[in-house]
Amino acid sequence: MAAIEKLLKSKDTPKGKALVLAQKLKSDKNATGELIAFYKSATDAERGTCIAALTQITKQEPKFIEPYLDFVIEQIKYKAPRVKWEASEIVAHIAKLFPDKAAKAIPNLIENTKSDGTVVRWSAAFGLTEIAKANPKTRKELVPLFEKMVYREKQNGVKNVYVKALKIVGESK
Repeated sequence: MAAIEKLLKSKDTPKGKALVLAQKLKSDKNATGELIAFYKSATDAERGTCIAALTQITKQEPKFIEPYLDFVIEQIKYKAPRVKWEASEIVAHIAKLFPDKAAKAIPNLIENTKSDGTVVRWSAAFGLTEIAKANPKTRKELVPLFEKMVYREKQNGVKNVYVKALKIVGESK
């Protein structure tokens, strides 16, 4: 059994697995390729843990994810909520460093603003607003969406993400 699969099949909690997996990915250059290969046949829970490990890394080292950014953006539209929200958070973390690459995620993130899941909507809002802050070219499209979402979104935590972003980028669209 490969190291990634063995780690993901352990009895540790999902959060614990994600942290150990993140350490493995940072210390072993071949591990990320192994993770992506395993991911293709993984369960939804394992996929969520894989993406959560990548999220952990990008919080401190956003450059790490650059070679895998297309893969991450594709996961934003995956069916499992945890995969969606973790992938959206990765995009938010890399938006400042890779604003044009992050902008490729806009259609997938917009789709997730319609989700029934609050965390998925919050993560989509986080991703979209970080893209708008980092990439002025996207504001013409995104600011009107944010204004609409302030009135449409019923959950205050999600709504506040848009309100805060509008204070920063609303005047500069």
